[in-house]
Amino acid sequence: MAVSLNPIQIMKAEAEEERSETARLSSFVGAIAIGELVRSTLGPRGMDKILYAMGRNEGEIEVTNDGATILRNIGVDNPAAKVLVNISKSQDDEVGDGTTSVVVLASELLREAEKLVSGKLHPQTIIAGYRRATDVARKALDAAAVDHSADDDRFRSDLIKIAKTTLSSKILSQHKDFFAEMCVDAVLRLKGSGNLDAIKIIKKQGATLSDSFLDQGFILAKSIGVHQPKRIENAKILIANTPMDTDKVKVFGSKISVESTAQVAEIELAEKEKMKSKVEKILSHNINVFVNRQLIYNYPEQLFADAGIMAIEHTDFDGMERLALVTGGEIVSTFDNPELVKLGKCDLIEEVMIGEERMIRFSGVALGQACTIIVRGATQQILDEAERSLHDALCVLTQTVKEPRVVYGGGCCEVIMSRAIREAATQVAGKEVLAMEAFARALDMIPTIIADNAGYDSAYLLAALKAAHAREGGSSYGLNMDAGVVGCMDELGVTESFMVKRQVLITASEAAEMILRVDDILRAAPRKRSNDQSHC
Repeated sequence: MAVSLNPIQIMKAEAEEERSETARLSSFVGAIAIGELVRSTLGPRGMDKILYAMGRNEGEIEVTNDGATILRNIGVDNPAAKVLVNISKSQDDEVGDGTTSVVVLASELLREAEKLVSGKLHPQTIIAGYRRATDVARKALDAAAVDHSADDDRFRSDLIKIAKTTLSSKILSQHKDFFAEMCVDAVLRLKGSGNLDAIKIIKKQGATLSDSFLDQGFILAKSIGVHQPKRIENAKILIANTPMDTDKVKVFGSKISVESTAQVAEIELAEKEKMKSKVEKILSHNINVFVNRQLIYNYPEQLFADAGIMAIEHTDFDGMERLALVTGGEIVSTFDNPELVKLGKCDLIEEVMIGEERMIRFSGVALGQACTIIVRGATQQILDEAERSLHDALCVLTQTVKEPRVVYGGGCCEVIMSRAIREAATQVAGKEVLAMEAFARALDMIPTIIADNAGYDSAYLLAALKAAHAREGGSSYGLNMDAGVVGCMDELGVTESFMVKRQVLITASEAAEMILRVDDILRAAPRKRSNDQSHC
């Protein structure tokens, strides 16, 4: 009996499989490519990227150096590259900043791992060494962190330094002192709650970034109805999501036959009476302000004006949710039970001019933490990038309020961690030492890339930084990118959140470990579209 030597096909014809070295090489190449894409944006002198939209939004552009925004808007097909995109998104969701650092560190860990694998070191040995190095680095980071939360003045100073450091790599770097104070004031109003929904950012094109300001209240980018009061004190607010147009027969395909114009007038009168009844139900709540998610047509608007009620229409859903939060009210859709409805309250509602537009300011709201940041700028791209920068700073500050420990920036932490790993490696026997040293080299790449992006001699600066840390009292030294020298980060005020640094270290290490474990990539066969055989 003849035995066939042809390979046995197990998977479907169009399914694909990459095995062992091929799969590992594919993972390394994809992850390193993602790191190369965003590494030029790292640091205070990092470059920006232009994202040009295709498809439905073709022609729209974004100018940004935010790692999460860049990676979110590019399409990647490589599985390992998608892992790095996901960790960038996770970093953005968890702490708001460090999205570029986490991708660059993960890609450098994989670059070092590729060299070790090509030198016949088993991936599991590399993983074991990386785990041990991560533990040592985390302990070194804990030891380097300082906590000034017991002293309010020093803690506020730390928050301002963190905000400046976060904004120094953004479009707001030229105005970082101004915006750092603004962000700290906004976050301290939260009184430790960390509820960023209480801080609203409104973008208004025109003027310059330095014309932006923080308003101690909630601002709604809408206008008040015609012939209605423009200022109300001790406001009682009903927040609703209900149709306020003239009711129509909304049954699909229905028709109404009439024999004369008088019958049409009767139908219109009936519709008006129904709307008048609805407005009377709303007024029975004993309110003086009505805010609706949907449009308010002319007739109900006139009824509200006659009753002396301020009516605000067509508020976006996000704005309504925030308004309900800060005023202490609830969004309602029916008005039959006024006693069950929770009204919003505030001390003063008035119409204000911001730029060339009229807006509504809610002052003295129930949630005293509420405030609004008005961002001005010349173009929409500048406004969008400024909003992303402020969001990053606000997220980092809220995390710092919860976890008040801080560490020094400018590559200081990375050198501290890499030194600790190298010292710990001298106490380890076996091949894991090679992986630990590789981990230390990957950490050293962060200050190297920061210096390269600023156009300085990275090899010289890294050597000088390591020498400074080797001296007694040099543990606070980092890279001064304004002068291109090594300097004391404490004196320069370059401070970062401990939470961000720890998250970058752990997330990058876990992602590198996950990709290192891969030895097989399976691509499922695409589902074929079948003809619809059903009968109509």
